[in-house]
Amino acid sequence: MKTHTAPARGMRDLLPDQVELRDHAAAVILRAYARYGFRRVETPALEHLALLSTGEGGDNEKLIYKVMKRGDKLDLAAAKTPDDLVDHGLRYDLTVPLARFYAEHAAELPTPFRAIQLGPVWRAERPQKGRFRQFTQCDIDVLGEPSVLAEVELVRATVEALTDLGLDGLTVRLGDRRLLSAFVAGCGFDAARTDEVFITVDKLDKIGVDGVRKELLGKGHDTTAVDAACEVLEAVASGDATTAIARWRDRMDLDEEGEAAEADLLWLETTLKRALPDGADVAIDPTLVRGMGYYTGPLFEISLPGYPFSMAGGGRYDRMIGRISGRDVPACGFSIGFERVVLVLEERGVKPARERRAVALLHGPEVPRDEVVDAAAALRAEDAVTPVPRRKKLGKQLAELEAQGFDRFALLEPGRPPELRDFQEG
Repeated sequence: MKTHTAPARGMRDLLPDQVELRDHAAAVILRAYARYGFRRVETPALEHLALLSTGEGGDNEKLIYKVMKRGDKLDLAAAKTPDDLVDHGLRYDLTVPLARFYAEHAAELPTPFRAIQLGPVWRAERPQKGRFRQFTQCDIDVLGEPSVLAEVELVRATVEALTDLGLDGLTVRLGDRRLLSAFVAGCGFDAARTDEVFITVDKLDKIGVDGVRKELLGKGHDTTAVDAACEVLEAVASGDATTAIARWRDRMDLDEEGEAAEADLLWLETTLKRALPDGADVAIDPTLVRGMGYYTGPLFEISLPGYPFSMAGGGRYDRMIGRISGRDVPACGFSIGFERVVLVLEERGVKPARERRAVALLHGPEVPRDEVVDAAAALRAEDAVTPVPRRKKLGKQLAELEAQGFDRFALLEPGRPPELRDFQEG
């Protein structure tokens, strides 16, 4: 009988070289974020389903890995639906748990509070390139800062982190959920179905303008409203940003709040163009939606030339914490697509520099074990040392050790100190 020991589909085992690259990426990102005063926090992998299923997590709420009740709470006989058997779920992102964390610990934290989170999340989706069922997210959030200064800091820190990893030529796209709502209303869509329009518009890069038009009409939206929206989308798809933004603004009937949102967006664009590292670009994108329903204001994504997916994304979510604590707290966050970043680094052949050389300490059966222990300890003052039993075919063994990533080797003989050698010496 065959035993299946491989990980579940969409989950992965990681080999040592992969883990080293991931550790390198995480260290570079965390160093960049620390320069901006962000501090790490951690939340549990499991959260109450009621927290994860508020309706604001978009399609991700359909992808929750649910956990059965335990002990006396698990009553199979009384259960009428599968949901009667579950009460917790694995977190599908880090933002929702952070909102719960802040609601519970606000009195112990400064205002504003700058948080870093780095950890695994789970979504029961179809695995594909750059997407897995278990993956790592790396988030920064500013809690308690109502102005767009928070957005500037988040974007600058994230662009610097990605640039430090060698990802140049980045483009930051900016949008605003309030302006997008005003645009949808100005086109003549039913206000009660705004989120539905958002979900379809968000697919523009995947299905094109004709696909968006077909989907909106198929869902019964007004033809005139669909035509008005697609006029803007066609300009976006053609790359004519000036025309797209002009048409977008013409369709918006802005109230006082909307005018303030537009002013903030323009200030954000101007400020970031001045403040970001050389080579990074900034552009307003009228179609930027982001999938989560909890966003309330500015939105942003970072793209890298040559790749069809974004490297990072986020936005403002001012009402999420209030739904938990009863008191609204301004909040804004940015999430690096950690798995995608690592994928790019792997494709580019990035090899993290080691802090110490890797040395293989070769010893034969004639060498007393005490001498092996003492020799390894002495060499570890400068290097990372691995004792390795010496084989008869030394040349072949040395080739294998070099291929495994060892930098040097040392031959240990009874009563003699080890001598470090390069592999070319043989």
